[in-house]
Amino acid sequence: MEKVQDKFLRYVGVWTTSDPEATQAPSTQRQFDLLNMLSDELKAMGIKAKVSAKGVLMATIPSNVKLKKGEKPLPAIGFIAHVDTAPDAEGKNIKPQIIPNYNGKDIVLNKAKKVKLSTAMFPELKNFKGQTLITTDGTTLLGADDKAGVAEIMCAAEYMMEHPEFKHGAIKIAFTPDEEVGRGVENFSVKDFGADFAYTMDGGDVGELEFENFNAASAKIEIQGCNIHPGYAKGKMINSIVVANEILALLPPKERPEHTSKYQGFFHVVGISGSVETASVNIIIRDHDTAKFNARKKLFATIQGKMDRKWGKGVVKITVKDQYYNMRKIVEPKYYIVQRAIDAMKKAGIKPKIQPIRGGTDGAMLSFRGLPCPNIFAGGLNFHGKLEYVPVESMEKATQVILNIAEAR
Repeated sequence: MEKVQDKFLRYVGVWTTSDPEATQAPSTQRQFDLLNMLSDELKAMGIKAKVSAKGVLMATIPSNVKLKKGEKPLPAIGFIAHVDTAPDAEGKNIKPQIIPNYNGKDIVLNKAKKVKLSTAMFPELKNFKGQTLITTDGTTLLGADDKAGVAEIMCAAEYMMEHPEFKHGAIKIAFTPDEEVGRGVENFSVKDFGADFAYTMDGGDVGELEFENFNAASAKIEIQGCNIHPGYAKGKMINSIVVANEILALLPPKERPEHTSKYQGFFHVVGISGSVETASVNIIIRDHDTAKFNARKKLFATIQGKMDRKWGKGVVKITVKDQYYNMRKIVEPKYYIVQRAIDAMKKAGIKPKIQPIRGGTDGAMLSFRGLPCPNIFAGGLNFHGKLEYVPVESMEKATQVILNIAEAR
């Protein structure tokens, strides 16, 4: 059986960055390179697998448990990970560095570019002293988000196929594209997948278990100004850039990502562009609490009214759109799904760390489409940038957790 480290290193060598500006699915054709590789590997194990035209891979390991007359069928359990990597940092030509028996000190990733993993900035590094770390070379991201999850699911699948004495119900596997650009399950058929419940292997540090996430919305602000020669602009010019600044000043300054944690929501400006004539601002809205989430959205209606009164209707147009919701509403009534993961972690000698996701997962959207889907750690840290890394031992533990969840009981 191939080690999870070897699978992971092979997968991160495939360029799969998604594109937020693309309209096709998947957003980048290169994601098919890894999807087809995974499909071939699953088939070589003896597992039926298929990649859809929209870039969703689904596979099934049939149950190997013989039921006695009158016994209820075992639940079909799904495991899901995404193949794309974030467009926030370069994802091509990744050159992983392997650091065996990590000494607990700062790690120089790239001496020439003066890039390092600092224990002062990341004190959790010391928790992995003596373990094997896989890091970047300081020029790209690593891709542990979520190729660590992919490798772990593939390892667990391989183990099940090589060990028929390991008893399990039907196991459903899915690898999705475009999770990083918010379109991971856009073309995912819950019915075709056929799982009773599932888990995304897309969390961070060992022990993380999440079944609640942000409610999410976006606010797009379009400003139509009036450009007049500045020498003759008095009483006539409407500077779109100035209007944009006025709008941003109306958002609570302490309710930004850099000032919030745990259950605190925020407004996050993710893009701004323009000139005197026109400008646009893109903001994401996040909150775990539904009432607070709705209040945040209503704030933009208030801002729209203020801008209309000051500048006249038509100068500012604010469009707020919901993106996804807190899956706790769906998962908590079926807490046995969470408990199964808790028991699996404890069996693997891991202390579960149940916490809210300060973000979203494919599982959040799938939960609202009838597939309850908590999120489990995959082991990586510092996602989306050149300081990303993953301990090999964490991936091994995640693989064991998958097997413990899958095991017939």
